[in-house]
Amino acid sequence: MLASASTWAQQSIVVASTTSTEQSGLFGHVLPEFKKASGIDVKVVALGTGQAIDMARRGDADVLFVHDKVAEEKFVADGFAARRQEVMYNDFVLVGPKADPAKTTGKDVVEALKKVAAANAPFISRGDKSGTHAAELRFWKMAGLDSKGSGYKECGCGMGPALNIASSSGGYALTDRGTWLNFKNRGDLAVLVEGDKRLFNQYGVMLVSAARHPQVKTADGQKFIDWVTGPAGQSAIASYKIGGEQLFFPNAMK
Repeated sequence: MLASASTWAQQSIVVASTTSTEQSGLFGHVLPEFKKASGIDVKVVALGTGQAIDMARRGDADVLFVHDKVAEEKFVADGFAARRQEVMYNDFVLVGPKADPAKTTGKDVVEALKKVAAANAPFISRGDKSGTHAAELRFWKMAGLDSKGSGYKECGCGMGPALNIASSSGGYALTDRGTWLNFKNRGDLAVLVEGDKRLFNQYGVMLVSAARHPQVKTADGQKFIDWVTGPAGQSAIASYKIGGEQLFFPNAMK
Protein backbone atom coordinates (compact mmCIF):
# COMPACT_ATOMS: atom_id res chain seq x y z
CA MET A 1 0.00 0.00 0.00
CA LEU A 2 2.80 2.42 0.88
CA ALA A 3 4.56 1.70 -2.40
CA SER A 4 1.48 2.57 -4.38
CA ALA A 5 1.00 5.79 -2.38
CA SER A 6 4.58 6.85 -3.06
CA THR A 7 4.18 6.01 -6.76
CA TRP A 8 1.14 8.28 -6.84
CA ALA A 9 3.09 11.05 -5.14
CA GLN A 10 5.65 11.04 -7.92
CA GLN A 11 3.20 11.14 -10.84
CA SER A 12 2.92 14.50 -12.54
CA ILE A 13 2.46 15.94 -15.99
CA VAL A 14 3.07 19.36 -17.51
CA VAL A 15 0.19 21.00 -19.37
CA ALA A 16 1.00 23.97 -21.61
CA SER A 17 -2.17 26.03 -21.71
CA THR A 18 -3.61 29.46 -22.33
CA THR A 19 -3.80 32.23 -19.79
CA SER A 20 -7.61 32.14 -19.98
CA THR A 21 -7.94 28.65 -18.47
CA GLU A 22 -5.73 29.76 -15.57
CA GLN A 23 -6.89 33.37 -15.07
CA SER A 24 -10.57 32.41 -15.26
CA GLY A 25 -10.00 30.09 -12.30
CA LEU A 26 -11.10 27.01 -14.30
CA PHE A 27 -7.99 24.93 -13.59
CA GLY A 28 -8.15 25.77 -9.90
CA HIS A 29 -11.65 24.28 -9.98
CA VAL A 30 -11.15 21.11 -12.08
CA LEU A 31 -7.57 19.95 -11.44
CA PRO A 32 -8.13 18.95 -7.78
CA GLU A 33 -10.90 16.64 -9.04
CA PHE A 34 -8.55 15.05 -11.58
CA LYS A 35 -5.88 14.62 -8.90
CA LYS A 36 -8.42 12.92 -6.64
CA ALA A 37 -9.47 10.56 -9.45
CA SER A 38 -6.00 9.73 -10.77
CA GLY A 39 -3.33 10.65 -8.23
CA ILE A 40 -1.60 12.64 -10.99
CA ASP A 41 -0.41 16.18 -10.31
CA VAL A 42 -0.87 18.63 -13.17
CA LYS A 43 1.66 21.42 -13.46
CA VAL A 44 0.13 24.12 -15.64
CA VAL A 45 2.31 26.54 -17.56
CA ALA A 46 -0.11 29.30 -18.60
CA LEU A 47 1.05 31.26 -21.65
CA GLY A 48 -0.51 32.83 -24.68
CA THR A 49 -1.62 30.03 -27.05
CA GLY A 50 1.23 30.74 -29.52
CA GLN A 51 3.84 30.44 -26.76
CA ALA A 52 2.13 27.35 -25.33
CA ILE A 53 2.27 25.70 -28.76
CA ASP A 54 5.97 26.61 -29.10
CA MET A 55 6.61 25.07 -25.68
CA ALA A 56 4.88 21.83 -26.71
CA ARG A 57 6.79 21.78 -30.03
CA ARG A 58 10.02 21.83 -28.01
CA GLY A 59 8.82 18.86 -25.96
CA ASP A 60 8.63 20.88 -22.74
CA ALA A 61 5.04 19.78 -22.08
CA ASP A 62 3.15 16.50 -22.12
CA VAL A 63 -0.25 17.97 -23.01
CA LEU A 64 -1.33 21.08 -24.94
CA PHE A 65 -4.66 22.74 -24.00
CA VAL A 66 -5.29 25.88 -26.09
CA HIS A 67 -7.77 27.84 -28.24
CA ASP A 68 -6.59 28.58 -31.77
CA LYS A 69 -8.03 25.85 -33.99
CA VAL A 70 -5.99 26.77 -37.08
CA ALA A 71 -2.70 26.66 -35.14
CA GLU A 72 -3.77 23.47 -33.34
CA GLU A 73 -4.52 21.71 -36.63
CA LYS A 74 -1.11 22.75 -37.93
CA PHE A 75 0.48 21.31 -34.74
CA VAL A 76 -1.15 17.95 -35.57
CA ALA A 77 -0.33 18.18 -39.30
CA ASP A 78 3.33 18.86 -38.44
CA GLY A 79 3.45 15.60 -36.46
CA PHE A 80 3.66 17.05 -32.94
CA ALA A 81 0.41 15.31 -31.90
CA ALA A 82 -1.56 12.42 -33.34
CA ARG A 83 -4.93 14.13 -32.93
CA ARG A 84 -6.76 17.15 -31.56
CA GLN A 85 -9.84 16.72 -29.40
CA GLU A 86 -12.39 19.42 -28.67
CA VAL A 87 -12.99 20.04 -24.97
CA MET A 88 -15.18 23.08 -24.35
CA TYR A 89 -16.10 26.49 -25.67
CA ASN A 90 -17.10 29.93 -24.54
CA ASP A 91 -17.02 33.23 -26.40
CA PHE A 92 -15.10 36.42 -26.84
CA VAL A 93 -16.59 39.80 -25.92
CA LEU A 94 -15.54 43.36 -26.69
CA VAL A 95 -15.32 45.45 -23.53
CA GLY A 96 -14.87 49.18 -23.20
CA PRO A 97 -15.94 52.26 -21.21
CA LYS A 98 -19.63 52.21 -20.22
CA ALA A 99 -20.16 55.55 -21.98
CA ASP A 100 -18.89 53.88 -25.20
CA PRO A 101 -17.46 57.01 -26.90
CA ALA A 102 -16.79 55.05 -30.12
CA LYS A 103 -20.46 53.89 -30.26
CA THR A 104 -19.55 50.22 -30.62
CA THR A 105 -22.45 48.67 -28.68
CA GLY A 106 -24.21 45.87 -30.54
CA LYS A 107 -23.63 42.39 -31.91
CA ASP A 108 -21.24 43.01 -34.83
CA VAL A 109 -17.62 42.83 -33.69
CA VAL A 110 -16.17 43.85 -37.07
CA GLU A 111 -18.33 46.99 -37.32
CA ALA A 112 -17.36 47.77 -33.71
CA LEU A 113 -13.64 47.64 -34.54
CA LYS A 114 -14.20 49.94 -37.54
CA LYS A 115 -15.81 52.46 -35.18
CA VAL A 116 -12.94 52.16 -32.67
CA ALA A 117 -10.43 52.87 -35.46
CA ALA A 118 -12.47 55.77 -36.89
CA ALA A 119 -12.69 57.36 -33.44
CA ASN A 120 -8.96 56.78 -32.75
CA ALA A 121 -10.19 55.34 -29.46
CA PRO A 122 -7.74 53.57 -27.13
CA PHE A 123 -7.67 49.86 -27.95
CA ILE A 124 -5.46 47.51 -25.94
CA SER A 125 -4.34 44.49 -27.94
CA ARG A 126 -2.56 41.65 -26.19
CA GLY A 127 -0.06 41.49 -29.07
CA ASP A 128 1.27 38.20 -27.66
CA LYS A 129 0.31 35.60 -30.32
CA SER A 130 -2.29 34.17 -27.92
CA GLY A 131 -5.54 32.60 -29.10
CA THR A 132 -7.35 35.81 -28.17
CA HIS A 133 -4.81 37.89 -30.10
CA ALA A 134 -5.19 35.57 -33.13
CA ALA A 135 -8.97 36.03 -33.00
CA GLU A 136 -8.62 39.81 -32.66
CA LEU A 137 -6.31 39.92 -35.70
CA ARG A 138 -8.85 37.92 -37.72
CA PHE A 139 -11.54 40.49 -36.86
CA TRP A 140 -9.28 43.43 -37.80
CA LYS A 141 -8.53 41.69 -41.11
CA MET A 142 -12.27 41.30 -41.76
CA ALA A 143 -12.64 45.04 -41.10
CA GLY A 144 -10.26 45.66 -44.04
CA LEU A 145 -8.80 48.86 -42.63
CA ASP A 146 -5.57 50.61 -43.58
CA SER A 147 -5.15 51.71 -39.96
CA LYS A 148 -6.44 50.52 -36.60
CA GLY A 149 -6.47 54.14 -35.40
CA SER A 150 -3.98 56.09 -33.35
CA GLY A 151 -5.34 54.66 -30.09
CA TYR A 152 -4.27 51.08 -30.92
CA LYS A 153 -1.60 49.75 -28.56
CA GLU A 154 -0.07 46.29 -28.16
CA CYS A 155 0.91 45.41 -24.61
CA GLY A 156 2.60 42.05 -25.31
CA CYS A 157 0.90 40.79 -22.15
CA GLY A 158 -1.68 38.34 -20.81
CA MET A 159 -5.42 38.91 -20.69
CA GLY A 160 -5.54 40.15 -17.08
CA PRO A 161 -2.83 42.80 -17.57
CA ALA A 162 -4.43 43.90 -20.87
CA LEU A 163 -7.77 44.38 -19.10
CA ASN A 164 -6.02 46.33 -16.33
CA ILE A 165 -4.55 48.71 -18.93
CA ALA A 166 -7.93 49.08 -20.66
CA SER A 167 -9.58 49.76 -17.30
CA SER A 168 -7.06 52.44 -16.31
CA SER A 169 -6.92 54.12 -19.74
CA GLY A 170 -10.61 54.06 -20.70
CA GLY A 171 -9.77 51.71 -23.55
CA TYR A 172 -11.45 48.93 -25.48
CA ALA A 173 -10.24 45.30 -25.52
CA LEU A 174 -11.22 41.90 -26.82
CA THR A 175 -11.34 39.30 -24.04
CA ASP A 176 -12.55 35.77 -23.51
CA ARG A 177 -15.64 35.79 -21.33
CA GLY A 178 -14.11 33.43 -18.74
CA THR A 179 -11.30 35.82 -17.83
CA TRP A 180 -13.72 38.77 -17.88
CA LEU A 181 -16.10 37.10 -15.42
CA ASN A 182 -13.21 36.45 -13.03
CA PHE A 183 -11.69 39.95 -13.51
CA LYS A 184 -12.14 42.15 -10.44
CA ASN A 185 -10.58 45.47 -11.47
CA ARG A 186 -13.21 46.45 -14.04
CA GLY A 187 -13.46 50.12 -13.14
CA ASP A 188 -15.65 51.69 -15.82
CA LEU A 189 -15.41 48.75 -18.25
CA ALA A 190 -18.51 46.92 -19.47
CA VAL A 191 -19.31 44.31 -22.13
CA LEU A 192 -20.33 46.26 -25.24
CA VAL A 193 -20.31 43.69 -28.05
CA GLU A 194 -21.43 40.08 -27.65
CA GLY A 195 -23.49 37.48 -29.47
CA ASP A 196 -21.76 37.65 -32.88
CA LYS A 197 -21.30 34.04 -34.01
CA ARG A 198 -17.75 34.94 -35.07
CA LEU A 199 -16.96 35.44 -31.35
CA PHE A 200 -17.28 31.68 -30.70
CA ASN A 201 -14.19 30.42 -28.84
CA GLN A 202 -13.37 26.69 -29.05
CA TYR A 203 -10.71 24.96 -26.94
CA GLY A 204 -8.80 21.83 -27.98
CA VAL A 205 -6.51 19.38 -26.19
CA MET A 206 -3.63 17.32 -27.62
CA LEU A 207 -1.13 14.75 -26.33
CA VAL A 208 2.39 15.75 -27.41
CA SER A 209 3.89 13.06 -29.65
CA ALA A 210 6.36 10.68 -27.98
CA ALA A 211 7.65 9.89 -31.47
CA ARG A 212 8.90 13.50 -31.59
CA HIS A 213 9.76 13.76 -27.90
CA PRO A 214 10.42 10.40 -26.17
CA GLN A 215 10.37 12.02 -22.71
CA VAL A 216 6.66 12.79 -22.99
CA LYS A 217 4.64 11.06 -20.26
CA THR A 218 2.24 9.46 -22.72
CA ALA A 219 0.25 7.25 -20.34
CA ASP A 220 -0.38 9.95 -17.71
CA GLY A 221 -0.97 12.64 -20.34
CA GLN A 222 -3.55 10.42 -22.05
CA LYS A 223 -5.24 9.79 -18.68
CA PHE A 224 -5.69 13.56 -18.28
CA ILE A 225 -7.10 13.93 -21.81
CA ASP A 226 -9.46 10.97 -21.33
CA TRP A 227 -10.66 12.47 -18.05
CA VAL A 228 -11.13 16.07 -19.24
CA THR A 229 -13.01 14.92 -22.38
CA GLY A 230 -14.94 12.22 -20.49
CA PRO A 231 -18.06 12.48 -18.31
CA ALA A 232 -16.28 13.44 -15.05
CA GLY A 233 -14.11 16.17 -16.58
CA GLN A 234 -16.90 17.55 -18.73
CA SER A 235 -19.16 17.71 -15.69
CA ALA A 236 -16.42 19.50 -13.68
CA ILE A 237 -16.04 22.10 -16.46
CA ALA A 238 -19.80 22.69 -16.62
CA SER A 239 -20.04 23.13 -12.85
CA TYR A 240 -17.55 26.04 -12.74
CA LYS A 241 -19.55 29.24 -12.26
CA ILE A 242 -18.93 32.77 -11.01
CA GLY A 243 -21.93 34.68 -9.69
CA GLY A 244 -24.18 31.94 -11.02
CA GLU A 245 -22.82 32.34 -14.55
CA GLN A 246 -21.21 29.35 -16.29
CA LEU A 247 -17.77 30.21 -17.76
CA PHE A 248 -17.12 27.28 -20.10
CA PHE A 249 -19.42 24.86 -21.92
CA PRO A 250 -18.17 21.29 -22.38
CA ASN A 251 -18.57 19.90 -25.91
CA ALA A 252 -16.09 17.00 -26.16
CA MET A 253 -18.94 14.49 -26.31
CA LYS A 254 -21.25 16.33 -28.67
